[in-house]
Amino acid sequence: MLLALGTTLTVQGQQHPKRALPFTTETPMVHDPVMAKEGDTYYIFATGMGIQKMTSTDRQNWTVHPEPAMTVIPKWTHDSVPGFTHHVWAPDVIQWHGRWWLAYSCSTFGRNGSTIGLLSTRSLASSLWDDEGCIVTSREKRDNWNAIDPNFVIDDNDQPWLVWGSFWDGIQIARLDTTMHIAKGEKPRTVARRYNLNNKDAKNALPINPNPPKNPTSDFAGPNAIEAPFILKHDGWYYLFVSWDYCCQGAKSNYRVAVGRSKTVDGPYLDSKGIDMRYGGGNLFLEGDKKEYEAAGHCAAYHIDGQDIFICHGYSVAQNGASILIQRPIRWTPDGWPEL
Repeated sequence: MLLALGTTLTVQGQQHPKRALPFTTETPMVHDPVMAKEGDTYYIFATGMGIQKMTSTDRQNWTVHPEPAMTVIPKWTHDSVPGFTHHVWAPDVIQWHGRWWLAYSCSTFGRNGSTIGLLSTRSLASSLWDDEGCIVTSREKRDNWNAIDPNFVIDDNDQPWLVWGSFWDGIQIARLDTTMHIAKGEKPRTVARRYNLNNKDAKNALPINPNPPKNPTSDFAGPNAIEAPFILKHDGWYYLFVSWDYCCQGAKSNYRVAVGRSKTVDGPYLDSKGIDMRYGGGNLFLEGDKKEYEAAGHCAAYHIDGQDIFICHGYSVAQNGASILIQRPIRWTPDGWPEL
């Protein structure tokens, strides 16, 4: 199905009304941003009604487009996720084998009945996307993981993978096929958790935390406060960035970013002390300074224009907790760890 405004699609999904004209800003409000570059144009896609879209030619002045990336929400998403309407979360975008692939999250807050959908297009400059269906779905009471927050990774053998997850049993990874769907016979594997909750015998593990903080946002998600994975390849390593703790509470948010690394895309990911991220490991990478940002998280990292850059959203102190775009260059320590 081609995702564009048109009478032939009105029965297949939910359309959005016409919106105001685009506007340009240096500090756009954004949530869960990812970036891509095509030609001389940078694109940001982010959480929003049908996926927020912004463009820039210098990464400083951003044009916020009123028309969402998804002008039609496929009907199958509503069938898969009861209660989901058109607020689409946490996309990711990548170019691979001559097409742009965009994954997106359909869910309801605090529950793991969720699905990750897939779109594709030849060019980001086009407003037309093909609906490629579902990549992966999680069901309440069936799966102990949550199918949101996807990130595509292409390994050194040109093999695509998907990493995703939020709370429950943490961050998952699975190999994809050439259509960017879960490969036949592949099952999700956990690569990171916020705490070591129950594994007494694991090597390279933090001590078990029998009393992790109670989840203040959901009675269903549990205390494993980790989500929003993103993997960056650098100098023979795969670096897994994750967000710890809690987003989406404005100035009360305490989101922060941690990182570990592995020689193989599917882990194990260890921190600088050798602690496995499956059992609570991770180097703290970014947190709110309480001066400019109360908290920051849900990041992406890229090698672009000859440099490594990091983006995320931060909860602005000056704007009373509004979520705005953060961009920072990454530098690398002599022992191969990223810093801002």
